[in-house]
Amino acid sequence: MRKTLLLFLFPFQLIAQNNSLSSYKSYPFPTELVSAAKGSQIAWALDEQGVRNVYVAEGPAFIPRKLTAYNRNDGQEITSIHISDDGKWVVFVRGGDHGANYDGGLPLNASSDPTPFKVQVASIPFSGGELKYLSEGDAPEISNDSKSVVLIKSGQVWIAPIDGSSAAKNLFTTKGTVSSLEWSPSGSSLLFVANRGDHSIIGIYTNENTAIKWIAASFYRDNSPHWSLDGSQIVFIRRPGAGGAPDSLMGRKHIPWSIYIADVNNNQTRLLWKAPNTLRGSAPTTHGGTNLHWAADNKIIFLSYQDGWPHLYSIEAGGGKEILLTPGNFMCEHIVLSADKKFLTFSANAGPDALDIERRHAVKVSVSKADMEVLTIGNGLEWTPVLTNENKTVAFISATTQQSPLPAYQSLSGDKSIHLIGTNLVPTDFPKEKLITPTQVIFKAADGVTVHAQLFMPEKGAGKKPAIVYVHGGPPRQMLLGWNYSDYYSNAYASNQYLASLGFVVLSVNYRLGIGYGYEFHQPAKGGAFGAAEYQDIKAAGLWLAKQKFVDSTKIGIYGGSYGGYLTAMALSRDSKLFAAGVDIHGVHDWTAQASLVTNNDKYEKAPDYDKALKTAWQSSPVSSINTWKSPVLIIHADDDRNVRFNQSVDLINRLEKKGVPFETLMIVDDTHHWMNWNNAVKVYGAVADFFVRKFQN
Repeated sequence: MRKTLLLFLFPFQLIAQNNSLSSYKSYPFPTELVSAAKGSQIAWALDEQGVRNVYVAEGPAFIPRKLTAYNRNDGQEITSIHISDDGKWVVFVRGGDHGANYDGGLPLNASSDPTPFKVQVASIPFSGGELKYLSEGDAPEISNDSKSVVLIKSGQVWIAPIDGSSAAKNLFTTKGTVSSLEWSPSGSSLLFVANRGDHSIIGIYTNENTAIKWIAASFYRDNSPHWSLDGSQIVFIRRPGAGGAPDSLMGRKHIPWSIYIADVNNNQTRLLWKAPNTLRGSAPTTHGGTNLHWAADNKIIFLSYQDGWPHLYSIEAGGGKEILLTPGNFMCEHIVLSADKKFLTFSANAGPDALDIERRHAVKVSVSKADMEVLTIGNGLEWTPVLTNENKTVAFISATTQQSPLPAYQSLSGDKSIHLIGTNLVPTDFPKEKLITPTQVIFKAADGVTVHAQLFMPEKGAGKKPAIVYVHGGPPRQMLLGWNYSDYYSNAYASNQYLASLGFVVLSVNYRLGIGYGYEFHQPAKGGAFGAAEYQDIKAAGLWLAKQKFVDSTKIGIYGGSYGGYLTAMALSRDSKLFAAGVDIHGVHDWTAQASLVTNNDKYEKAPDYDKALKTAWQSSPVSSINTWKSPVLIIHADDDRNVRFNQSVDLINRLEKKGVPFETLMIVDDTHHWMNWNNAVKVYGAVADFFVRKFQN
């Protein structure tokens, strides 16, 4: 079957449309917003068409200043930004792919340089000056006196002076892979977790002459440790270690977890709180997991899904009943404890407007009582809030349906206006005025599940229009009524806007397995490899479009990336009569090739429903329906993908070719799942648009 090399074809066709995808992708995208422990200093990373730098600002004016001087679109991300307690230094990590499922800490080379850049920890004065690479490594933590930085290199702890005046050195070596570094309140000891495979233990390093102290060592997985405010105790999460007789693979089951407190001096350990033995009481899997904190007033803060929504709770360190801090039908994410440990800030799909369930707003709550306040009310979107200036100001990232994301700030007293930071950094060719406002759509799947979506209606042209279903990845994600807080999904929002500008109706679907609509929607029965129940939501989206008087029901397409690529392939293989064409971007096509999902092959014992699970995984895979796949497809994949194996697409292509299904391909060399090179993102989403233009508008 003929394959078209779109790499050379699509730019000329897009130019002919008199509309530039690159302009839709020209917006700067901020991430990693942090605040200093004292004063009003903030810092963030900014991706400007692939050129990533650290920016800083300081109140009261918060005028942005570019701190680093990187000038290449080389795919090297910036993460783990910290401002030292004395406000004099900014420390960050450059390189890697921190959204990867595997090999995230390895160098990536999306620009195909002869020598890849290695993942490194860097420091630079907040006031500006020379940048120093302190060491290869990741996950830095600045010492309390702001003089040194500890980091993880090759799974072990290293230390370097923050000014780079001497080389980094190994602080200590222990069995396993180290993580979760945290300095004690006095700065004299370092807390850490050693992951040793089937169990993990918590340790305290003091100095080179003192043996490591192991805290509550057990046969369990202990993690997320934090010091008490006086350094005498440690709070941590305990979960079962690996092992035991194989259990059912198909049935949903409670995933247990508990909160423990250990005394540092005598190592006595006590159970503080045990999660309810229910499905909702299982260990949370939304942003930050349990989000454990030791806060002011001797309060322990954690996140739990136990009432059906990922909410924040507070409990006395001495014991007692937990207090729900954030009641309501919404989720909490991007949770940060204030420097004085008295408040929590977070993002939530909450507010007075019924449409806020499809947005994010900045929220604040005390650690001791349920006095939650939505700080940013309106039809915009705000996320990753942090408190500054002794809790008098909140900084966050702000966007609307038209305004691309920018850092912003708001006073917590008096004028509650949102003040944007760096509007001059948005390119003049960014088509802000052309962006349309998506609207909420709600419909039912065949089994009665309620599905939310966003509809992008093109403004030009009359009559019936071709339509496209967009399917996000994850799957624990939520597309919003405006720009998304993820750089990957900001690409999708720009792409959907661009497709609408070309005359396509676009429906972006929030299918089950996604977040934002409660536990049962997030963790449905028979999802994924265990029945693909969520595909019903995708088919329902196509059927909803087919019924609309403004849609040409013979020209309904579908596209998505990652899990969205999987569901795109499901749609094309099972319902080619409904979905006339599609673009499958790095999707999973055969669950049985993902052995860890359904098997445990290194044991003699097998789960009682092993054969059924394997069969169900196959039946939940697009390749099992290859005989009914008729619609043309464009398959896109990068060959350094660290989330979905490249072979998933190679295998599918071989099957499609054998069956005579029309397909085209676009392979991206050396990039990862997240299109770290800006040019590749433009190339990919340009190819999507070109494919649908050729299939539906020519």
